Amino acid sequence: MKPFQTLMLAVGLLLGSQAIQAAPYQSVQLDKSTLSFTYRQMGVPMEGRFKKFSAQLNFDPLKPQQAKVSLDIDMTQIDAGSAEADQEAKSKGWFNAAGFPKASFTVQQIKASGPNQYEVSGQLHLKGQTRDVKFPLRHVAQGTQGLLSGEFTIRRGDFAIGEGMWSKFDTIANEVQIRFQLTAQAGQ
Repeated sequence: MKPFQTLMLAVGLLLGSQAIQAAPYQSVQLDKSTLSFTYRQMGVPMEGRFKKFSAQLNFDPLKPQQAKVSLDIDMTQIDAGSAEADQEAKSKGWFNAAGFPKASFTVQQIKASGPNQYEVSGQLHLKGQTRDVKFPLRHVAQGTQGLLSGEFTIRRGDFAIGEGMWSKFDTIANEVQIRFQLTAQAGQ
């Protein structure tokens, strides 16, 4: 192959791969995605995760202002570290999974803030309460997939999580950090 042909082939492959990466993401691979939380109990960091959630996604990294993203979280599928902790977390005083089996997050706006960096504004609906949430979002393209990750902090008192004797923040901190990593798939 002549040098010019090799150069043209390389340019064609590069442009082709950029076109694939530029395709809007239209689904989330849930088996490759995580949604977790961290909090402090008596000063000790504790971790948990939401085992079951669904996501609706239409996100083009080149046109973030047009994004439509929402997550629904099954509150009956909490992993708080042990069977006893799972049952307590689902109880009426904590997440009240029987009364509020689903939490949701809906994006209202995404703005670019730098290369592969975005600022997300949305609403978190949890245990009958709705609060505005803002956080940075990172995007890493991987062929036809992309990793979307971020974290933000909520105050459990804003959502009445931990009622009665747990409403004070001396044993279990008010701040709960939510982390996510979604594996998004470009539309075909």
